[in-house]
Amino acid sequence: MNESQKYAIVDIETTGHSPASGDRMIQIAIVIMQDWNITKKYSTFIHPGKPIPLFIQDLTNITDEHVKDALPFEAHADYIYELLEDAVFVAHNTDFDLSFLQAEFNRAGLPKWYGKKIDTVELAKILFPMSLSYKLADLASDLNIPLQSAHRADDDALATAYLLKYCWHELLTLPLVTLEQLHKRSFRLKTNLAQLFFDALVIKRSKTLTDDAHVYFNKIAIRKMAPTPKGYDDELEYPQSTDEKLALLLKGISNFEVRPQQFQMMDSIWKVLNDKTEHVIEASTGIGKTLGYLVPAIYYAKKTKRKIGISTYTSHLLDQLLQNEIPVLEQALGQPIKIALLKGMGNYIDIEKFEKQLKTLDDSYDQTFTLLQTLIWLAKTVTGDLNELNVSGGGQLLLDKIRKTTLPKTTMPLYDFYSRAIQNSRQADIIITNHAMLLSDLVRNEQIFDSLGGWIIDEAHQFIQAAINQDEKIFTYMNWKYLFGQIGINEDEQLFYKIRRVALKKQLLNIQTLDQLEKRYIHMVQTFDTAMAALIREVKAVVSRQFKPLQKIELFISDLQLPHEVFLKVSLTVQRWIDDASALIQQFSSGVDELAPEHEYLIEQWQYIIGELMIKMSEWDEVFLQNDLNYSCWLELDRRSVPGSIQLYKKPIDVTATIGKLFDPIRSKSAVIWTSGTLTVPSNERFITNQLGIDPSITIEKLHADSTYYDGAEVYIVNDMPDIQAVSQSDYIEEVAHAVTNAVRMTDGRCFVLFTSQDMLRKTVDLIHESELLNDYMIFAQGVTSGSRMRLLKSFQKFNHSVLFGTNSFWEGVDVPGDGLAAVIVVRLPFSSPEDPSFKARANYITQQGRNSFTELALPEAIIRFKQGFGRLIRSSHDKGVFIVLDRRIETKSYGQQFIESLPPVSIQKLPLHSMVQSLGNWYNEKR
Repeated sequence: MNESQKYAIVDIETTGHSPASGDRMIQIAIVIMQDWNITKKYSTFIHPGKPIPLFIQDLTNITDEHVKDALPFEAHADYIYELLEDAVFVAHNTDFDLSFLQAEFNRAGLPKWYGKKIDTVELAKILFPMSLSYKLADLASDLNIPLQSAHRADDDALATAYLLKYCWHELLTLPLVTLEQLHKRSFRLKTNLAQLFFDALVIKRSKTLTDDAHVYFNKIAIRKMAPTPKGYDDELEYPQSTDEKLALLLKGISNFEVRPQQFQMMDSIWKVLNDKTEHVIEASTGIGKTLGYLVPAIYYAKKTKRKIGISTYTSHLLDQLLQNEIPVLEQALGQPIKIALLKGMGNYIDIEKFEKQLKTLDDSYDQTFTLLQTLIWLAKTVTGDLNELNVSGGGQLLLDKIRKTTLPKTTMPLYDFYSRAIQNSRQADIIITNHAMLLSDLVRNEQIFDSLGGWIIDEAHQFIQAAINQDEKIFTYMNWKYLFGQIGINEDEQLFYKIRRVALKKQLLNIQTLDQLEKRYIHMVQTFDTAMAALIREVKAVVSRQFKPLQKIELFISDLQLPHEVFLKVSLTVQRWIDDASALIQQFSSGVDELAPEHEYLIEQWQYIIGELMIKMSEWDEVFLQNDLNYSCWLELDRRSVPGSIQLYKKPIDVTATIGKLFDPIRSKSAVIWTSGTLTVPSNERFITNQLGIDPSITIEKLHADSTYYDGAEVYIVNDMPDIQAVSQSDYIEEVAHAVTNAVRMTDGRCFVLFTSQDMLRKTVDLIHESELLNDYMIFAQGVTSGSRMRLLKSFQKFNHSVLFGTNSFWEGVDVPGDGLAAVIVVRLPFSSPEDPSFKARANYITQQGRNSFTELALPEAIIRFKQGFGRLIRSSHDKGVFIVLDRRIETKSYGQQFIESLPPVSIQKLPLHSMVQSLGNWYNEKR
């Protein structure tokens, strides 16, 4: 392969995914490229010999009308085959396009096509490891590649050709050592990228270039640390008046609209920062909360030369701050803002660990692929935050091995990204972090956040959950067995076998010592298995007494009578093995002056296993051997997979003291501002602030958008749904499916359907599929459709006619602005399940204190979620949408009014289903 190589870039559209199931091609496009120039384009519709499914028409905008006069594939087969001769086959997912094409060639009586292939998905994943998505349309958008109509073969093939050329030029920008590493490892890839890498390497070697952008750790190119921007010496004067604030923000946002509540928020925070007091602000959607706290924070930091810390819960908000608001304010101020993003140590890469991984040769495709992605990423990343990498599930295992777990012996920001982050934070005006990192300051030796002038805690209601997560302990049976499997005995040829061979070869240990270590290992595993057998016996006994014929079992550990001595024995035998395994490391260290790289790597793996087992043993002790009344501890398992499904959780019930321990020292010398869109509920205004340990004397300032902000919103309460507590679940699901189907068809899709139960979600989706009433729509369902929450959301947004069924995580933190979302349907009021162990433990804790767990926990939690659910609908003053509640309890129960009162001032109609559907249709037609 070289620059004169002929590339045939192919894209096809089909009636489905499987030619074996009768799916056929409906369009094909081929772009020929030589010398990195396009020399020919070919595109044609193809008659599939069958109707095109409606969802394919929606996806491709190719209808039966488009192909009615087209010829079948056989009429084009010879010419297409000829175009592919002597060419490298290129496609965005070659597995699909080439396999489909081969099947069509076979049907047409032509021989199988043979040749080299390049998959631009595989290539793009390596070269752009930080991309959120590798779909062609997303890459085209990110890289400014023209793509007029995604999922049309002619446009897609042309965009893929441009993508290939872009990747080639990207290769030429990489450091020479990075290209050498890429080529060395590329022979294990699935498509023929090795030659492409080699061609780039030849060109790179022919040029004498100085590299001022990177530093080098052995043969790893690392992007240099960016210099801290110099702030201006001129002291900024905080804009006191409305006119001054408006003049400032118009410099950064040309179409800035004055929102009095936003300016009020700025003034409140400015006063609190200067007074060094504590304040709580509930700022609803439409206030412009982020700018509301950033403006006073930056002015205060610049004026006093004291840093301000901003903590958030979600990475989405962190990204929004860095990519949107900060650049706007820099433009408005006319000077740089020194920002430091600081996360927990485990988020950052350890270069030394990575370098050792590079020295090993592993047959795993995932590991090889992730190493290549990481090499490219290191040449580009500013932060060294491993969360930037978009890797496969198998790749995550490698990332876990190269995470930073210990402080460097000396500060070395040249190579160490964690040290860079700490150094940046010392020179910053604003430190942006997350709740987990802030909470970890409690157990860190050196308090990084000690000298800040103030803290702004955004998404404050989530700080409680962050504190719970921080103190959570989890025991997982499969994790323990995986670690044991990594060690193995001599016959298994795992890590112990490899270590043993080296120790004997180097005469570091005698065979008796190694045999003793193997016996300790066998005893450790047997003791663990004995404890698990005792646990399973006790679970079976309790379940049989409770008559629980469920597949998934959840039990409090306090309900089980576990033999303490059996579980203590596990802890003791694990510690004995750790002691002996650590002694082996000492022998290696003292017995050999210098180890070969592959032996060093073995020792690194051995130390990693010891460290992991020490962590697991600590968790074991806390879960099985320690009884703390402030913690709930429960077991979960699935009867279909025992013991593999065993998991135990230990979570704190009340984290107020933990949060107080963190903030009490801060309160004594700096300002603390808590803010969120949802901090209060009508009958229990201090539900969140009490859990955060905020003094009752501190008032909650409530800032709400003008009522006109919600002019586009309608709320429908369906008042003839069956009583959820008076009918069977199957009858209720049938009514839900009927209501959802009607609402979706009336709005042409663009609906979120929110559940509180994964089981009910799945059964509703199954019933809707069986009815075939939404066959014209793309249905995405959390826990049913594969993919993460964000992947489901992106897929939902790509289709004009789609529905997304979600559970807990879709009630908040999800943005679908504009026309992307027409309706949110609430199937049940979002109460926690009374059987959820974590909720049950907190409810019992409140009850034992003589208080009402429903009014003090269940109800306010549900109202907070309900408010968040409504918040998905209206994200700007131009948005329009309907909020449909199917749960009649909002009307029939005395507490229902509190849910209604928690909503902003919007039109609320209580209607029977048929009237609601009719009204919905009228609303939607007006909107269009």
